[in-house]
Amino acid sequence: MNQKLKTSIAYAKNLLVTGAIAETSRHVEIEICKYIPREGNKIIVEFGVGHGNITREILKSISPTSKLYAFEVNKSFCKHVSETISDSRLIIINDGAQNVKKHIKGDVDAVISSIPFSFFSKEKGLKIIQDAYGLLRNNTYYSQVLYTKFNFKKFQQIFDECYMKSNKKTITEYVYHCKKSNTY
Repeated sequence: MNQKLKTSIAYAKNLLVTGAIAETSRHVEIEICKYIPREGNKIIVEFGVGHGNITREILKSISPTSKLYAFEVNKSFCKHVSETISDSRLIIINDGAQNVKKHIKGDVDAVISSIPFSFFSKEKGLKIIQDAYGLLRNNTYYSQVLYTKFNFKKFQQIFDECYMKSNKKTITEYVYHCKKSNTY
């Protein structure tokens, strides 16, 4: 069985956790990494590793001295990624995004997320967004891929600037880019 089919089956079996039935498109993998800082010693956080497609793109984008803290609730996805991606910059955390502050204490330079906000309570979704906003340095981005526009207002309530890009080539995928601006 080819990898794409295996991934689709794994995602379908875990639909309420992944919120997806297929991997993100290559277009989205590139778009969601658009605002990742490429130079310096940076800290990047990823919510929802899945089988690691976006993870690989993040690792291609960041410097050799940066770190990627990748959160995933599904143990089998964590195992798969740890077996298929060998990179000392990658730290896989088998926990949910709502617990990010238990694992990350300092400032973060970008958050990349593919977690399914549509399946979260309003409170849980807002907590994740607020915690991520609180960890981000000024003038950095939180980028999120979703299959609907319905959650965009949640991000607009918290972030200083937000815009949305869509990819309608296959399943419609929306990438929200949300910036934390200078705060005084």
